[in-house]
Amino acid sequence: MGQQETADVDEVFRVETHGIDPIPDAERHGSAKDLFWLWFGSNLTFTYVINGALAVAFGLSFWQATAVVVIGGLSFFAISAAGLSGIRTGTATLVISRAAFGVRGNFPAGVLNWVVSIGYTIVNTVVGTLALEVFFAEIGWQSGTAGRAVALLVTLALTFAVAMWGHATVQFAERWMAYVLAAGFGVLLLFVLPGTDTAAPAAAAPGLSGWSLAFVVMLAGPFSYLPMPADYTRYLPRTTSLRSITWMGALGGFLSSVALGVAGVAAATQADMTDAVAGAESLLPGWFQPLFLALVLGGSVTNSIITLYSSSLNLQVLGIPWSRARAIVISAAVTAAGSLAALFLTDFTTSLLSFLSLLIIVFAPWGGVFLADMLLRRCHYDADALHDGSAGAYWYRSGYHPAGITALLTGMTFAALTCDSELWTGPLVAPLGGADLTLLGSVVSGLTYWALTRSRVAAYAPAA
Repeated sequence: MGQQETADVDEVFRVETHGIDPIPDAERHGSAKDLFWLWFGSNLTFTYVINGALAVAFGLSFWQATAVVVIGGLSFFAISAAGLSGIRTGTATLVISRAAFGVRGNFPAGVLNWVVSIGYTIVNTVVGTLALEVFFAEIGWQSGTAGRAVALLVTLALTFAVAMWGHATVQFAERWMAYVLAAGFGVLLLFVLPGTDTAAPAAAAPGLSGWSLAFVVMLAGPFSYLPMPADYTRYLPRTTSLRSITWMGALGGFLSSVALGVAGVAAATQADMTDAVAGAESLLPGWFQPLFLALVLGGSVTNSIITLYSSSLNLQVLGIPWSRARAIVISAAVTAAGSLAALFLTDFTTSLLSFLSLLIIVFAPWGGVFLADMLLRRCHYDADALHDGSAGAYWYRSGYHPAGITALLTGMTFAALTCDSELWTGPLVAPLGGADLTLLGSVVSGLTYWALTRSRVAAYAPAA
């Protein structure tokens, strides 16, 4: 009876008691199939439709843009594989990354990741709120400031309630919302794809600049998940295989992101997608348009749920001495304040998106170091040392891992020199023909870390 009671801690609609503390083996449960629904549901978001349309706007033809969408979807294999570290340690990704950067060296990335998580949650909340506001107007129920305020309240409530309950409820909600959203977006594809002009010439020769910008747009979303995979695998039994979690999680993210990305590409060959929601709506019959707006809302909520949940674990990594359920109140409050600003202050959303896009200068190299460290250690860590602070093996020199910090700064320097964004254009962009090579900062940092540590970093071998 005692074992059954502990195994029931992570239950649907029951507030999760664990945070970043290691999950005991007695409380491990679930299977790799859970990851399919998590990544499939959370990526059924209208953002991918927008990204597909942007690829065409950058000058790519239908088939060129579709190729970029597919390659972007394949990146979920790396994201999903990173989750094995959660099975081995029972803790969150941003705890595990202490092995690569040191306990103190990990702190700045933790702060920035929390900012990014909240930033994207705000963006998704705003998109969902505006869709619900239009839905209210179309059914003649409410409009104006009052309608927008109610729409914001509903969107925040849906997101916060699920994320606050915790891991089991997040997985449950993602699965059941995926059923509904997949059916709805499937109908949308039936309306959009038949009219696709696959032979339409590109608006302009994309050149290296167009290709690189398209890849940055497609890969930025998956890259933003790198600090999260272990958050959703830490409850799985230790016997869960790398192959199964890699395939299940990757297949989920790949199917949803590629299907909606191709929908965006197809829509861009038929309509003006400057305003992506209005452009896509113009291709749909009148009776389906209110349902389409509900799909936009649902996709925004499913994506916000996992980012808001991970942000609460992130705050614990940063030293907030609260439970996960209490820490999430901070993230929810900041999300609410940011959403209010975005909806009622004119230029806030544009400025926020520009700022978030610039942060890839940090997170692409961070991801490169983290993945390189994970491969070198073969996903085996001293789980206790990750939580031991200055007494643990990952304290290194005064809390910093020189090799990890050096590799990170090297990758960031490369990314900054080759970044082409609204807020910053690197000095190498023009000589490179306008190419944005920011994402290659991950390759530079990963290779640098491998060169500095390949003979010193070894997999942790637990005592028999």
